[in-house]
Amino acid sequence: MDLQALLEKSSSRHRHLCPRQVLGVRIGLAGAAALGMEVPRRNKRLLVITETDGCFADGLAVATGCEMGHRTLRLADYGKIAAVFVDVRTNTAVRVAPQLDIRQKAREYAPEEKKHYFAQLIGYQRMPDEELLTIQQVDLTTPIGDIISRAGVRVDCAICGEEIINEREVVRDGQTLCLACAGPAYYKPHQPVLEWVTAEVRQP
Repeated sequence: MDLQALLEKSSSRHRHLCPRQVLGVRIGLAGAAALGMEVPRRNKRLLVITETDGCFADGLAVATGCEMGHRTLRLADYGKIAAVFVDVRTNTAVRVAPQLDIRQKAREYAPEEKKHYFAQLIGYQRMPDEELLTIQQVDLTTPIGDIISRAGVRVDCAICGEEIINEREVVRDGQTLCLACAGPAYYKPHQPVLEWVTAEVRQP
């Protein structure tokens, strides 16, 4: 699929096409190309780790064929427009991100657009990869086998009793725990404060 076809597919997931979708598609294509992979993928050899969610991630998914539902697209929420592409067979990984000055450069590639937003929308489509992107080979700090894990493995947390899948448990003092019980968790049980004493009750 060419760039325009991919952008149309990405925009169909939203009400319109935006600059971050364009970057998602461009970065998805560039990351796969850096690993010598054809996309969209029909297997699980390519793993994409996106550093933000939203429309950028949709652009990545459309370009690469990687999806969270297939466990080939993961989120490491750094709040950055960037992604790491991993060949799970060779453990080779590259990180692709926009160059720091692309907002200014985009206006040079879309001089007919007076508004910044539309200059970025068009400019990001026209800019060559070498002016739009940085591509850097990286090493994962977590082994790829631990990231992918083994599907179908199930254990129960010793504290809350909930089932844990995909080898995401931890063992502490001989107990198998979920990440929430091992802490710190991203949530906690809600304990509302009840105001039992009202002005009317306090009146003699």
